[in-house]
Amino acid sequence: MSEQPLLQEVNLKLIKELESQPAVTQRELSSKLSISLGRVNYILKELIKKGIIEVKNFSDNPGKLRKLHYHLTKEGLEYKINVTRHFLEQKEAEYNILKQELAQSVGTVHAESGTPADQIRRGA
Repeated sequence: MSEQPLLQEVNLKLIKELESQPAVTQRELSSKLSISLGRVNYILKELIKKGIIEVKNFSDNPGKLRKLHYHLTKEGLEYKINVTRHFLEQKEAEYNILKQELAQSVGTVHAESGTPADQIRRGA
């Protein structure tokens, strides 16, 4: 994975939205994901260029707004699986670090204050 973790996370959220709602507009995506409309447009173009999603136009009427549907390709499904796996591995590593830090903090507190029995003996 050569992309930055934050970009991967945004891409993953965007892909999930497209899967659940293929006819979603870029403006709706922008609002749901709390990112700018320009950034949504850029990310969609990059995902299309990479073959991760494809766009189908469902309106041939020139006077109407185009009705676009976004679909995940086979490569897109593989990308989603890989990004999800990487994301979960990162979160697990972060969890383990926090768990160690908490254990060290609790150990430090116990060492400084002693056991509850020690505290009672001291009258604390």
